[in-house]
Amino acid sequence: MSQLFAPITIRDVVVPNRLWVSPMCMYSANDGIVNDWHHVHLSQFASGGAGLVISEASAVVAEGRISPEDAGIWTSEQADAWRPITRSIRDRGAVAGIQLAHAGRKASTYSPFADGSGSVAESDGGWQTEAPSAIAYDGFAEPEAMTIDRIREVTAAFRAAARRALDAGFQVLEVHAAHGYLLHEFLSPLTNVREDEYGGSLENRARFVLEVVREVRAEAGDGVPVFVRFSATDSAPGGLTVDDVATVAGWAVEAGADLFDVSSSGLVAHQQIDAYPGYQVPFASTVRRTTGALTGSVGIITGGAQAEQILAAGDADVILAGREWLRDPHFGLRAASEHGEDPTGIWPAQYIRAHRG
Repeated sequence: MSQLFAPITIRDVVVPNRLWVSPMCMYSANDGIVNDWHHVHLSQFASGGAGLVISEASAVVAEGRISPEDAGIWTSEQADAWRPITRSIRDRGAVAGIQLAHAGRKASTYSPFADGSGSVAESDGGWQTEAPSAIAYDGFAEPEAMTIDRIREVTAAFRAAARRALDAGFQVLEVHAAHGYLLHEFLSPLTNVREDEYGGSLENRARFVLEVVREVRAEAGDGVPVFVRFSATDSAPGGLTVDDVATVAGWAVEAGADLFDVSSSGLVAHQQIDAYPGYQVPFASTVRRTTGALTGSVGIITGGAQAEQILAAGDADVILAGREWLRDPHFGLRAASEHGEDPTGIWPAQYIRAHRG
């Protein structure tokens, strides 16, 4: 058996293989409530051989949505809408995960499908954004600097969202601390110029992230895996480096994190990214070797052989992909066939005739 199709056990959850679906925003919810689009969209990946399907960034407070059309998990009604989706994913043999998120200064923006760009005005359904410091993302409205009381409120909201997610049937919880959103903004010196206990040193800038991880872990209990998605670098002068993030990841292990989903960038418009197949693999490798923790690698991973090579080299423990699953919702079945895997337990029984030709 290839490493890619070997199961992995994290706490009480057994994931049947190591080819997973990254969270990808669909900008198709109504008041944070997901619908039939999300049901079909996510279920197809489970039918297509994914071991774990992580649903899109779901806001823990209304103000945490990237756009007015983003998914949410801050109300019981939103949680109820997720329940048939998680059941569908599990019924198809995969594990259901959710990414808990707050967009920070990059919230209240137009979706890619909207007639507009930049920040949505409050008069048009937008809202005042919040961030560690009152520093705007280029072209967006200026956020309000969060008070310590507000930081505590949002931390509590992450924990409450974790409870709703578990009640909705999710088996894995991921804390979003990447791509220029709120927790990433606190981590980076480019967006955090606070002078209190949440700013200054790396330890202080990491305080909010670690408090969130502790609260999510407390709600998850001992059996549920808790992941953190990090941007390993800001790809900009003076920003976070992979060594900084590896240090924070080590602290996050102590706070209760089990696996790090290692991406990069997204914080500032002047970032410089050299993107090529597997370009983010070294980041996952550094975090893995520094912390000894499980890591997931992402970034232009488009084939089973490529994914297998990353695992065989010891650079990551699992593979997450996004756009390749959009191009081919049966990416997992294709990769399994490329490796000559026995289709039993990977291919749905209803599809076996296609495997046999």
